[in-house]
Parts: sequence; C-alpha cells; structure tokens
Amino acid sequence: MTAISTIDRGPRVVARSVTVNAPADELFALVNDPRKHGLVDGSGTVRDNVQGPATLHPGAKFTTAMRMYGVPYRTTCTVTEHRDTPAEKVIEWANPAGARWRWEFTPAGDGKTTVVESFDNRPSKLGRFYEIVGVSKQNAAGITETLSKLAARYETAG
Repeated sequence: MTAISTIDRGPRVVARSVTVNAPADELFALVNDPRKHGLVDGSGTVRDNVQGPATLHPGAKFTTAMRMYGVPYRTTCTVTEHRDTPAEKVIEWANPAGARWRWEFTPAGDGKTTVVESFDNRPSKLGRFYEIVGVSKQNAAGITETLSKLAARYETAG
C-alpha cells in the first residue's frame, strides 16, 4: 500500500500527499474533467456530475451530485485557480460556502508525480461550523481514501 503523508498547512486546512506512478499530465487530465471525479473519489460522497465543461479552466462552474450523511444534494463549484505548467499543475475550486478543494501535481521524476489534495475551510462562511460538526475530520479520511485509490489505480505488479 502506498504511504499517504499529512501536510501541515495551518489551522482549518486538511492536506494529504502521495506519490503516484503516473505522469503529472495524465493525473491532471483526470481531475481536470469533473465528469471523472467519481473515478478517484474515495470518500463515497461524489456522485454523477450533472453539468459543466469537460475541461476545467479559471472561472468554470460545474455541478456535482453528492451524498453526505445519507442525504443527496447537488453543489455547484467555481474554479478559483487553474495552472498547467511543466513544473506544476494546480486545480482549485470553491463550493458555494467558500471552502476550497485543491489538487496539486508536481513531477517527481521517473514518470512519478507527487499529488497533494487539500480542503481549506478558512475562506468558508461555514468554516467554524465544519470544525464543530466534524466535516473536516470526515474530509481528512476522505482525502486519504481518495489518494489511496488514485495511487492504487496506477500501481504496477513488480
């Protein structure tokens, strides 16, 4: 099993990292298509994407069917950062409350990529509420499972 690392980005930010046996371009393309988010989601909350572009870009909006605590809902997110350079690839979006989900892909050599996924509720109108009701802890577990699932998708027998 691939090791998942915790990254300290300060209070009210949950961040985890993993090295994946795939090039950054391929991983970025997977997350850059909101219709494919369910392929890597390990939290069990992401359902079908019902609206949005096939490729994200700054300011793009996408609506995703979700389920949390057994309750189905839809959320529309807005891309707040989108960078695609050879050295680093970043996609970040904000939910309606302002919390931000961020993916970072950094080439690690030999066709591998360091992937960081984070949930930042500092800009959220519900940030403190998320802490009180345990959403951040649940997101930490979900991020860990998501990164584990992503790494497993690209593991090779050997």
